[in-house]
Amino acid sequence: MASYFLHFIWIMPFNAVISFYIIYYNVGISASAAGMAIVLVSILIQIYMTTMQGKLRYQIAIRTDKRVKLMNEVTSGIQVIKMYAWEKPFEKMVKLCRSSEVSFITKTSFVNGVLSAMGVFMERLSLYVTIVTFALTGNPITGDIVFSMAQLFNTVIYTMCICFPRGLTFYNEAKVSIGRIEQFLILDEIDRKSITNQPTNSQESNGKQITSLEETNYEKGEAGDIDLDNVAASWMPNSTIPTLVNVDLHVKSGTLCCVVGNVGAGKSSLLQLLLKELPITSGKMNVNGAIAYASQEPWLFVSNVRDNILFGKPYDRRKYREVVKVCSLETDFKQFPFGDKSFVGERGTSLSGGQRARVNLARAVYSEADIYLLDDPLSAVDTKVAKHLFDVCIKDYLSGKTRILVSHQLQFLNGADLIVIINNGKIVRVCTHSDLTENDLKFIQRQEVKEVREVKEGKHEKTEEIPASKDNIFQSVNSLASIAADEPEETDELIEKGNISSDTYVGYWRAAGNILVVLLSFSLFIVAQVVTNSADLWMTHWVNDEEKRFQSNNNGTDSPTSSSILPKNALDTLLPSNLSLSATTASSLPEVSITIVTMDLINSAINSTMFLESIYEIKPREYYIWIYTILIGSSVIILTIRSFLFYHICMTASKVLHSQIFNNVLQAPMRFFDTNPSGRILNRFSKDMGAIDEILPRAQFDTLQIFLVLFGILTMVFIVTPWMMVPTIVLGTIFYWFRVVYLKCAQAIKRLEGTSKAPMFSYVSATLYGMPTIRSANAEQMLVKEFDALQDQHTSTWFLFIASSTAFGFYLDVISTTFLAFVTYQFLIFEDENTLSGNVGLVISQSLILTGMLQHGVRQSTEVASNMVSVERVVQYTKLEKEHPLETIGQKPPRDWPSRGKIQFKNTYLSYALELSPVLKNVNIEIDSGEKIGVVGRTGAGKSTLIASLFRLAPIDGTITIDDFDTAQLGLRDLRSNISIIPQEPVLFSASLRYNLDPFEKHNDSVLWEALEHVELKDTLPDLNMTINEGGSNLSAGQRQLICLARAIVRNKKILVMDEATANVDPQTDSLIQKTIRERFKDCTVLTVAHRLNTIMDNDRVLVMDAGQVMEFDHPHNLLQNSESFLSKMVNETGSDMANRLKRVAKNAFIHKNNAPSENSTLEHSD
Repeated sequence: MASYFLHFIWIMPFNAVISFYIIYYNVGISASAAGMAIVLVSILIQIYMTTMQGKLRYQIAIRTDKRVKLMNEVTSGIQVIKMYAWEKPFEKMVKLCRSSEVSFITKTSFVNGVLSAMGVFMERLSLYVTIVTFALTGNPITGDIVFSMAQLFNTVIYTMCICFPRGLTFYNEAKVSIGRIEQFLILDEIDRKSITNQPTNSQESNGKQITSLEETNYEKGEAGDIDLDNVAASWMPNSTIPTLVNVDLHVKSGTLCCVVGNVGAGKSSLLQLLLKELPITSGKMNVNGAIAYASQEPWLFVSNVRDNILFGKPYDRRKYREVVKVCSLETDFKQFPFGDKSFVGERGTSLSGGQRARVNLARAVYSEADIYLLDDPLSAVDTKVAKHLFDVCIKDYLSGKTRILVSHQLQFLNGADLIVIINNGKIVRVCTHSDLTENDLKFIQRQEVKEVREVKEGKHEKTEEIPASKDNIFQSVNSLASIAADEPEETDELIEKGNISSDTYVGYWRAAGNILVVLLSFSLFIVAQVVTNSADLWMTHWVNDEEKRFQSNNNGTDSPTSSSILPKNALDTLLPSNLSLSATTASSLPEVSITIVTMDLINSAINSTMFLESIYEIKPREYYIWIYTILIGSSVIILTIRSFLFYHICMTASKVLHSQIFNNVLQAPMRFFDTNPSGRILNRFSKDMGAIDEILPRAQFDTLQIFLVLFGILTMVFIVTPWMMVPTIVLGTIFYWFRVVYLKCAQAIKRLEGTSKAPMFSYVSATLYGMPTIRSANAEQMLVKEFDALQDQHTSTWFLFIASSTAFGFYLDVISTTFLAFVTYQFLIFEDENTLSGNVGLVISQSLILTGMLQHGVRQSTEVASNMVSVERVVQYTKLEKEHPLETIGQKPPRDWPSRGKIQFKNTYLSYALELSPVLKNVNIEIDSGEKIGVVGRTGAGKSTLIASLFRLAPIDGTITIDDFDTAQLGLRDLRSNISIIPQEPVLFSASLRYNLDPFEKHNDSVLWEALEHVELKDTLPDLNMTINEGGSNLSAGQRQLICLARAIVRNKKILVMDEATANVDPQTDSLIQKTIRERFKDCTVLTVAHRLNTIMDNDRVLVMDAGQVMEFDHPHNLLQNSESFLSKMVNETGSDMANRLKRVAKNAFIHKNNAPSENSTLEHSD
């Protein structure tokens, strides 16, 4: 579109000079100067406004990006938002972003309104000024003068006020888009020549880390060697505080190196340095060989499990089975309904935390690299699996390879060849386990907790946690395996069929606000058409009276013009090249001037009806000028008001629809987010809302205006030349039939185009999230190829849309040309002495403008219908299934509820979907006030689903009461806001630290600082206003988890839920969390989902679950008295020494509870 209209920027000056010369030649200097002055002023206004549009377009793009980024965070962290009952704060945040964006879109809409209005009235206004000036200077007003001026100004206005501003608008918008692309393209790129065996220093670019073995010449050491000499690195180029300082590290090939340190010490940053993701500011680094990387937060993409492990590598059956075995995935594959072909949702949503970690590790192991960077892969699994992964996988299977293992499992240090102790970005000690000094041991012991000294033999507990709302996905799907396909796939997006339903149009205009305002806007279209036609009528009446005055003054002598205002050369004058509208370009034209044809039609009607001549009394010239002035002024005002009001109600509809879909998405059940990738959801908020914001209003405006103009033309055509009714009706019927055929195709393609864009959004989002893993696997080209395939799918649908539109336009051109030829040749065939050239010109001009207007109208109506697909897709999300109401209907609980924290489950069942089997089955338990409850069980036991039922993240059958209040009768906000939770995966949002702790702004700074002090972050985090990056990427995993603990302290509720809160933190952080909970929540009811048995053995009771059922629920000491109990078997699997320790902890806790309830002592958890 831009390429078409850009040409009018240089065409306009030539057109203006030629047209103005002809105008000057016909009406002289005074009248032509007046008319040209109006046109030039309008051009200056339009240049200013289109320049403003470009600036506004840039601001809109910035704010749209910000809003979509926020929406991405909301969809990614929706479970945390729901469990914290943070819907209102995020609704407010999104509303602020949207309001800022809409304010600029509204300004752009008003600019469009002014330009649209000017495109209609500027021709009449310039003609008015020229004719009035010509009359006031004493010149006679004749038909040939008025008609020729109207035609010339039509040409000038078409070029200057329609095409020229469109060219400037598209130029400025294209300039903004190209500028944004340019900003992206000039970013620093990875140096593909910087392969791993080459040294890197501060002068080298942040290059790519790995290369294939075939590309590597190991000139400076053996494959697998790592040398760091006095390296400093920082994430921010100009930061005064580097991330890593004076790092000296030399690792020989085949070494197993363990990296330990406390929260925020720089362990993960060291791995990022080796990956060359962290830029070096000084020093030298040499990394020899191909690198495989297993990230701390597992990165999985939308595909099956096998594809996630192979990651583009050829399938070697023997090697694949070995990798699956050493990564302890065999049992999991047997549980999956489709084995390793089971579908993995976005970011691994259908897998447990431990399963994601092991698949992530298996990918690295399968890649067969020289260097393995493993960022704490052992924390997310239970102790038995962790020991298996360390001994069988990392030590044995990867022996001979260089392995850099970051771990919080300090019991594995004695198996390392080299130990690196890091603190505050500095390596404080590099040694072997046998060389650890007393000071080294003290440093490490400060990080230890109960489980520091693990035994070297024996079996360990076999339990894993699965994220809330997902621990049973595969288990539930098993019940449907018999009716499922051979391989599961992602849920297909709903695609409507057929024409856009009337409900979609009704939904759009209902969102526009008050129905009276909408009707007023439509009425203004009619009024504006009546007023503009009246101005044309009055101009024609004035010309006719002027001719009668001239004839009367000359006593019946020949008038200078014929009885028709059409000159003899009407055919040449009435066929200007610019009025030949092709259907392929007509869709971008806002309006087609009808001043000429209206004047012709009215004049012919008046002159052909003799009795009308007696109606009008010839009055003074000033009378005609005043009436003409009033009509032109009224048309200017009404057209401007019409444009502003129409764009206003369109923006109201856009704001309301966005608010509706956001609120509905926010209140949708978790099942919706589990089965719909984020890209699909974001597509509604980006592409579809963009069409509703900017494209649809302009298309609707043009369509309404054109069809009203057509109605006015056809009415007068049938009055003047009744015989034209038949061919015109035939032409309209053919156009309508083509529109129906085209619309079915166009709407279907538009729907496909919308759905094909969503996978691209998801793919880009997932790729950015896993960029370090992708680069370490040298998989960029593979992902580029896959993205290109997705892009090709979208491009193909867009090409189909353009091709079908072009074909549609071509057929309309053929039909229009045929119709025009028919009308023209009928005059040649049936010509006689009564045929007047004026009538010939009139009919041909009518036919030409009618066909052009019909083409334009049909095209714009199809444009509206096509873009209504975006409204249809948005309206789909306004009808999403909702959770239970957020607010309590009826009796609300007391303000201090829950005051005790007593929880009771009665005959509770939970299923994530009606077609799936229950995951929780007949749960009946009672938890007393202040009790500390541990929840354990094997994979898929239903532990996290029990927590999901407490927060009502899915529909339940049965009853759950808290302090005797049935939670089913409570609003979700009243329920969830009164329960604190520390989730397994700490979720932070790109906002201030204060907002992440207290989005409701209920607490003062002293309360927030006190909470941070309890979690020992007060000295680490400088300011409550510090910005947290998306996902908390500027904080370590341990710091993120501590902030989540600080949230719970700030909330200060009577019930606390810990869902594997310490799975991914170092021992020191684990110890701090346990200590804080014992101190701050000693009077609270605490539910701890755990796979580390040592964290719950001193609890008041332990709930053992299996297959969604309660198997045991008693004090751990009592359960351990029965050697056949589930808990006893789990404890015995940890090995004899660990089992004895766990039993001793349980016994001491039991004695302490029964014999010394008031004693404030700390239980001993280690030998």
